[in-house]
Amino acid sequence: MKLLSTLFLIYNIFFFSAQCFAADIEAGEQIFTANCSACHAGGNNAIMPEKTLKEDVLEKNEMKSVEAITTQVKNGKNAMPAFGGRLADEDIDNVANYVLSQAAKGW
Repeated sequence: MKLLSTLFLIYNIFFFSAQCFAADIEAGEQIFTANCSACHAGGNNAIMPEKTLKEDVLEKNEMKSVEAITTQVKNGKNAMPAFGGRLADEDIDNVANYVLSQAAKGW
């Protein structure tokens, strides 16, 4: 009985933790639309046209990960402003996941 209770507890910790930390793609889309689409509509780049958010370009520029995109969004780079002081970490994570999901779909 104790083993069953322990397994149940472990299952709930992992199951609910995964749900709490899962990216919210819909929220990422809303944040992207409000903050990023002026320069990156459709995965393009209005300022630096060669640096799109298309999957092959993200991969070529070593930006095809949540971590890389999150760092870029938080800190900015070149013409891109930093959003670390404007957006919550969770929002930035959601945007990064949205960008990667859209890149995989071809925008």
